Amino acid sequence: MSLMGSIDLFHAVAGLLVGVLVGVTGVGGGSLMTPLLVLMFGVSAKTAVGTDLLFAALTKIVGSAVHGKRDTIEWPIVRRMAAGSVPAALVTLLVLGWIGDVGKSTEHIILLSLASLLAVTSVAVIGRKWLFRHRSDLGATHSAGTTLYGTTILGALIGVAVSLSSVGAGAIGVTVLLVLYPRLPVARIVGSDIAHAVPLALIAGTGHWLMGDVNGVLLMNLLIGSIPGVIVGSYLSSHAPDKVLQPLLAAVLAVSSWQLFVKARTPETPKVEAPAQVQPH
Repeated sequence: MSLMGSIDLFHAVAGLLVGVLVGVTGVGGGSLMTPLLVLMFGVSAKTAVGTDLLFAALTKIVGSAVHGKRDTIEWPIVRRMAAGSVPAALVTLLVLGWIGDVGKSTEHIILLSLASLLAVTSVAVIGRKWLFRHRSDLGATHSAGTTLYGTTILGALIGVAVSLSSVGAGAIGVTVLLVLYPRLPVARIVGSDIAHAVPLALIAGTGHWLMGDVNGVLLMNLLIGSIPGVIVGSYLSSHAPDKVLQPLLAAVLAVSSWQLFVKARTPETPKVEAPAQVQPH
């Protein structure tokens, strides 16, 4: 099959829209793409998670390059988070590989985990704006040790969440970092979170690829749309109507969470073969 013959317009458009949202808000890679693949395109949960991890990693490389050029990455934060997230991701991948043959049970766990994290992310998106205004008051009593260990524990939790459901490195990571580092400029927190998300998503995505949970053609179609989308979104970020965009994004995440909960709790209807009709003599 030729390259042009394998291009799917609907997948490319989905990648474009999510790429724009990632560029504008820093949220949306796993939070929107994975439920979109499961609910709209009928992709299995395991394949959606694995493909989305590599999609998010390759898309956010563009964002990391922009932040790196602007020197808005706090590398000590990245190292502290990675110290927790990388081991946690590797252990989670080993567990997933071990229980991978369970089939529908594994799919059910992934759907429930994804739905739960989307609900948390929806609340985090709404709460970020409030944290932007009040974060200097929230972190006044943090000791150096609390900040150090808190960052590493945050990384470990994100490592598990991302490996299991592809959600967690965006809104949740930034929200907690705002509390842990109240005096750090927001741009450096966002840049550090994006920089940490790239190697974590690559590690987790590679693990899922080795387990056969990545659809290469689907990944290519998503990237065709997301790469220009994240570039456009980055340019639009300073002009986005935040008071409209943030509640809209939170609402989309909440609806996706509810739909995934419904899908996870709905038992599959067994297919019943229609009885053969008796021909009249």
